[in-house]
Order: sequence, then C-alpha cells, then structure tokens
Amino acid sequence: MTDCSSHVPVLEVTDLVRHYRLPRESLFAKPGHVYALNGVTFQIQRGKSFGIVGESGCGKSTLARNVMALEETDSGSVKILGQEVVGLSFDQLRPLRQHFQMIFQDPYGSLDPHHTVGRIVAEPLAALGAISNAERDRRVAEVLESVGLKTRDVTKYPHEFSGGQRQRIAIARALITHPELIVADEPVSALDVSVQAQVLNLLKDLQVQYGVTYMFISHDLAVVEYLCDEVAVMYLGEIVEKGLTENLFTNPAHPYTRILLDAVPKPGSGKRRERIKLKGNVTGQTERRVGCSFQDRCPMVQDLCRSEKPPLKEVGPDHLAACHFSDKVSAAG
Repeated sequence: MTDCSSHVPVLEVTDLVRHYRLPRESLFAKPGHVYALNGVTFQIQRGKSFGIVGESGCGKSTLARNVMALEETDSGSVKILGQEVVGLSFDQLRPLRQHFQMIFQDPYGSLDPHHTVGRIVAEPLAALGAISNAERDRRVAEVLESVGLKTRDVTKYPHEFSGGQRQRIAIARALITHPELIVADEPVSALDVSVQAQVLNLLKDLQVQYGVTYMFISHDLAVVEYLCDEVAVMYLGEIVEKGLTENLFTNPAHPYTRILLDAVPKPGSGKRRERIKLKGNVTGQTERRVGCSFQDRCPMVQDLCRSEKPPLKEVGPDHLAACHFSDKVSAAG
C-alpha cells in the first residue's frame, strides 16, 4: 500500500456514488435508477471501530461492497492506507486484498460447505503469492486458536459447527492475512443473542491483539454502541449524522437519529425525554427529491426542508448533522 504511517486514515471514502440502472418498463420509457449511495464521505483512523447504522435499504451493504471493491463505483474515491482502489483491475486489486478483508452476515451461506475449515480459512493467503505449506498450516492454526477454535478443526466441514462457531471461522478467514481493515456487514444479526455477545467480545479482543480497524455495519444500535468509537447514521444513501458514539447517542442532532434511539428500550427509572415518532411514508431509493431526503417522514419538517438540501455541517466537537434545525433536535432531548 502507499503509506502505512499512523497519521494516514486506514479508510478514506470521499463523495462515493453508486446508482443501479433498472430495466425499462416499456420500449419508450426512460430507465429508472436505484440511488443507493449519493455522495458518502467519511474516514476511519487506525485501530478504531466505525459503525454504520440505518434501516434496511439505506445503502449500508452497498457501501460495504464498494469499499471492498466487490463492484464498480459510479464516482468518488475509496482509499485504503492512502491507496486508491476505485478503478483498479482484478489483477491490481489481488495483492492489495491482504490489507482489507470482510466478514459477511450469514455464517451459514458465506462458508463453502464442500471445503474443510483449513481450506476456507487459508483461502485469502493466495493474495500473498507463493507461500509454503508449512507457513500456511502455521498461520491457519494460529488464527483458529485466536478465535477460540481447535487446531484439529482444520479437517472438519462447516456443517459440523454451530452458527457462532461458523462465524468464528469467518472471522479467522478475515484475520489470516493480518489485514489493517475488516469490513463487517451485520456479522451478528443471524446469531442468537447469547452468541452475539460472545462474538462481539471476540471482535473487541482481536482488535486489541491485532490492532485491526473495523468498519462495522448494523441496524442494531445497542451492538454499535458497545463496539464502535464513532458512528455514522445513513438514510436513503446519505450520511445524515456522524460523530463520536457517546456524543451521538446522548445528544442526537438529527430527527432520524433521535427516532432510532428513542425506539431502543432503555433500562432504569431516570428521566426520559419525550419520544418523537416517524410520520409519512418512505421515499424509495428510486426517487430523488429536492430538499432534505428525510422530509416525508420528519415530524419537524418545515418549508425550508422541502426547498433546500441541508449540508452535513458541524454541530459540536467531532459531530456533524445534515439538518436545518439540528439545534432544535438537540434542545428537544
């Protein structure tokens, strides 16, 4: 990679755009588009965990695929350790993939049932070029032990493991090249709650052990609050709020963030703020609107919201929000 020094962000995404063309409804009709990503920008510093949250359909998984260079990007930039990955060919990307790996959502579908655990975990080592069998076996054994599995598990097949154990195998596969960045797309959503806690604790421990940086995608705010140092809230392909986790969770500055947080049950008998609720219908990803993307559902909408798009602006230290009336949202808390 270009630069591994500590001051260079591990991941730097700038104005990322991804639109999917839809089939024509008729011969003479203009083709529609799914506006999945509409100018997403953020950075992740070394050794940090950055959470991406939002409802289904907000563009989280599309963002993950574009960061991982698993599909073409319409415009924008994705730099990993200073190296631009957008536009690179398969052959150019292959040696770089040792620096960024992915953990997928489904621990059942992401592992080839016809391959042994040893072969599955060793697969990313191909990006390192020629490697001896002894070195491969050493690395596989080391990484399996680090995720709490046995070295003798290398000869077993995925169907012989529970869901939580399968996700540990997936984590081992992502770790084996000692990547600087791991993109985790809903890695615990398919697991039982008790198993979720085990996997999250494992991810935290591995971050300390390997110094890995996480881009963590989830719809579960409690999971993100536990694991992540910083959070970005997405709505219809845009980041509408971003900040340090503690600041954003205690003092949200966008109505959508407030609504997401208010929907999470909070234990305790302390003073509760007044809840605000969603209104209207979702504006689909196939439409582009003048003004704020959240206008149809916002309980605080005003004429300005319908005519002028709010910029993602600073509302506090390391805290950005795309709302014309972010001060009122904060005051309402």
